[in-house]
Amino acid sequence: MNTSFDRGQLDGMDKSRRTNLINSLSGYKSANLLGSVNAMQQTNLALMSSVFHVGANPPLMGCLLRPHTVPRHSLENIVEMKCFTLNSVTKSIYKRAHQTSARYSRDQSEFEAVGLTPEYSNTLCAPYVSQSPVQIGLSLVDTQVLTVNETVLVIGEIKEIRLADNMMSSDGHLKLNEAELVTLSGLDEYHLPESLGRLPYPKP
Repeated sequence: MNTSFDRGQLDGMDKSRRTNLINSLSGYKSANLLGSVNAMQQTNLALMSSVFHVGANPPLMGCLLRPHTVPRHSLENIVEMKCFTLNSVTKSIYKRAHQTSARYSRDQSEFEAVGLTPEYSNTLCAPYVSQSPVQIGLSLVDTQVLTVNETVLVIGEIKEIRLADNMMSSDGHLKLNEAELVTLSGLDEYHLPESLGRLPYPKP
């Protein structure tokens, strides 16, 4: 390796440079829009790069939200209404999705601000993103504040899955590359993945 940083060098690094480095280290991440609403029907939309699979039976997904040391509209809505949606980000909407990270006021809906369309079902109260080909509706199962840095872990149970036509193969696998779903590295760089092929189940 030609470049290395010890902890002391990281601590002494310019804050912006250190943030970009640490956020890029984990590689490519999924990009999802988290849709939520409060009791006053004020909608919120936030870009998430920390969504992950928790379990298949029951079907659970998790995401990490930044510490609740300042108003966090998504987290507050999830805790209040006990539901939220996760919506995949595609090549055609990634710039609008990125803009949802701006600090809009509570009474300003990111849907309206960035030009995305809220869509509802009869299953839960939170809004989906109409332009997204993979829409997941979840009910809140648990929240935990991680003592190491006060990041909030949110775990939801999948109550509904809505897919664009021809998204799913016969064995249930999703054709994510055909739908032009983007990935995210760091805080602001987006990528369009290319499938290298599916491999058989590994055995000794």
